Amino acid sequence: MRFRFLHAADLHLDTPFTRLTGVPERVAETLRDASLRAFEVLVDTAIAEGVAFVVFAGDIYDGAERGVRAQLAFRDGCARLGAAGISVFVVYGNHDPIHEGWSAIESFPDGVTVFGSDSVETVPVRIDDTIVATVSGISYATAEQTENLATRFPQAKGKGFHVALLHANVGGNGDYAPYSPCSMDDLRAGGYDYWALGHIHKRGELGDGHPLIVYPGNLQGRSPKPSEQGPKGAVIVEVDGKTASTRFVELDTVRFDHVEVVIDGLGLDGLEQVLVDAAADAQHAAGGRPLVVRGIIGGRGDLHDELAPAGRRTEMLDRLRDLSRNDDPFVWWDDLTWHTRPAIDVAERASGDDFIGDLLREVERNGADADWVPAIGVEYRNWLGDRMPRAGDPELFDEAVDTALVALLEDS
Repeated sequence: MRFRFLHAADLHLDTPFTRLTGVPERVAETLRDASLRAFEVLVDTAIAEGVAFVVFAGDIYDGAERGVRAQLAFRDGCARLGAAGISVFVVYGNHDPIHEGWSAIESFPDGVTVFGSDSVETVPVRIDDTIVATVSGISYATAEQTENLATRFPQAKGKGFHVALLHANVGGNGDYAPYSPCSMDDLRAGGYDYWALGHIHKRGELGDGHPLIVYPGNLQGRSPKPSEQGPKGAVIVEVDGKTASTRFVELDTVRFDHVEVVIDGLGLDGLEQVLVDAAADAQHAAGGRPLVVRGIIGGRGDLHDELAPAGRRTEMLDRLRDLSRNDDPFVWWDDLTWHTRPAIDVAERASGDDFIGDLLREVERNGADADWVPAIGVEYRNWLGDRMPRAGDPELFDEAVDTALVALLEDS
């Protein structure tokens, strides 16, 4: 029998967005409601897609002290799903463990299964009295869950499509806490068809597709961090017997993103326009959603020196915020990151028959390998000082070369 289900994780309902500062009230209000609105869109989407069930793989709430709005919103959303004949399966993770914090929801609507933390439970899913799937899961008892919970899952047995629901760090992802750490082999061992995972906020599928091992990412971006940028939402899983495919659906109501521009050949007005246009393009790509954006500015040109004095780069950020202040939907410039370099024709200087030419040709030959640096002369090392390049750090190396080059040109 063919059917579909929806897999979501890391809802972090009513997340506070504490990493953003200085935002206008209308932006702050939209951000406060963003995770709750995204959850409403998720429920609407599940009903419109006609899914048989929904699985939530942990961190439904943002903290153990679950907010009133978050709890009531989740209960009401589950009730809407149940009224549409959609079953709901829930495990809790490190942000909302079962035995820690405050929970005021004594019972959920019919059709909602909240898996406990003592052992893995398995629940069948029926369509027209036929078992088409089973869902197995286990919640965190406490936040500091360092046990490999994947090894508690029994061998999948019986007919139907077998779904395992778990909040876990697979393969030791160093960007996230090592909660319920497990390996790909641990997940393959149980014979499940689909591992519905949570904890990692960046969407991805692991392995070769046998079984499907899926992180849907978080439902709504929470900060300008790279892992929180770009489309956020859930995964629709299309099942036909034992075969399944996934389809990502964008459900976020505010998009976090970044834009990259270069200063080459630009004056101040040109840079402003390039940034404004880049943000407009990013918002269009986000489907017209409200946008929180960071600008990453690189390249080489006179603006590097012109905007170097204290306060000028901050003024640029303030100017962008002023320009977009009345945009609806809004564009909020969170920050500007500068990686610009001086206006030096490196290619021309590298062709010179002098120390600077020798230096630049040596750079081109050796790249960011610091082993050759002592051999090129004490002048270079003196001008670099504390910015001596380190092997394996190309960005710092390029900046160090610029520092030395500017100093050499000024002295010559």
